[in-house]
Amino acid sequence: MASVTLMLKENKVNEKGEMPLYIRIIKGRKAKFVSVGVKVHPDFWNKEKLRVKGQFPNSARVNAYIAKKVSEAEDIALTLETKEKSVSSKKIKEAIMGKAPTSFIRFGEQYIAELKAKGKVGTHNRVKAIFSKLKTFTKAEDFTFEDFDLPFLKKFDCYLREDLNNCQNTIHANLKVFRKLFNSAVMEEIIEPNSNPFTKFKMSCEKTQRQYLTEDEITAIENLALTENSVMEHHRNIYVFACYAGGIRISDILQLRWKNFDGSHIRFYTQKTGEVIPVKLPAKAIQIIEKYSGSQPDKKQEDFIFPFLKNNLDYSDPQLLFNAISSNTAFANKNLKAITKKASIEKHISFHSSRHTWATRALRKGMRIEHVSKLMGHANIKITQIYAKIVSSDLDNAMNVFN
Repeated sequence: MASVTLMLKENKVNEKGEMPLYIRIIKGRKAKFVSVGVKVHPDFWNKEKLRVKGQFPNSARVNAYIAKKVSEAEDIALTLETKEKSVSSKKIKEAIMGKAPTSFIRFGEQYIAELKAKGKVGTHNRVKAIFSKLKTFTKAEDFTFEDFDLPFLKKFDCYLREDLNNCQNTIHANLKVFRKLFNSAVMEEIIEPNSNPFTKFKMSCEKTQRQYLTEDEITAIENLALTENSVMEHHRNIYVFACYAGGIRISDILQLRWKNFDGSHIRFYTQKTGEVIPVKLPAKAIQIIEKYSGSQPDKKQEDFIFPFLKNNLDYSDPQLLFNAISSNTAFANKNLKAITKKASIEKHISFHSSRHTWATRALRKGMRIEHVSKLMGHANIKITQIYAKIVSSDLDNAMNVFN
């Protein structure tokens, strides 16, 4: 049970020697204090009876007021403890004082600022754009967690779908950001769990077709005759490299330095997850690296393996690095469209398809799914299981030859 008592705050004495009267709430050895709004000189305070003495001005009315405040605090504490198995002194204090609604906009802006401080430029920009949609919809300077209830959530979902023509997966990605903030607010005890509208709202996303290349299509791209040392040739080379080297993301390929390669393995921090990933390279991937080793006789360990980022630039600024990776990725995807056309491949692929290509190839060749998951840097093996379903579907289709 919580302990609710009256006390004078002796460390807060004014020039008249008066001390403020507080209600002290103790629960789980943690104390919280709520001001009663009355200041009393110790000479006019009865410590045993916890009331002002008769000499205090309007003592009867003041004592009645104090008794009412203590009774209300005890009632609130008892009610909360009856409803909840575990209630803190902080929650009891907030219930007594009538906690002001917390701004959802300010809470979100704090999260956006944290992303920027951590150098997560891509996520920062994406979340900022999502919040811009919310602000446009609400047309309000501020917006609290209480305002973001279930009816509002349904209206906002409709706004994204009908007014902005966002697809189902975009809507899902947008709402995931807000759901994360509500979950964080619950964890930080800013709101109660039953104030989270996402517990009663079903979010869904559509299955997307993961585009990948077959062995013959990869070979066709490898054998293309492209202008020596052209940007298109370099883009073809790193795409093929990714198809063999664990489906490494283009953001990580661009940042590979010679110090990350020891002759058989590449070891690097992934741009997306920050994990250290060691990958033993197959012969084809090593051949591609050796091609660039031969063209850089004076290379240094800090130099980039592939000729996209500039060795003389300092990419410690997250925004500069993000801009460089974004522009190079866009250029690579543009060239990949031309490359697939030259190779008579009718699939619409982006560089990211190299990850799908590597994963499906690895599973077909018998690699265990947990190894595929580890090499791809997946946080959850369920993500990798999508590729297993693709391979299973291919095998089912292959059995149609018996029909």
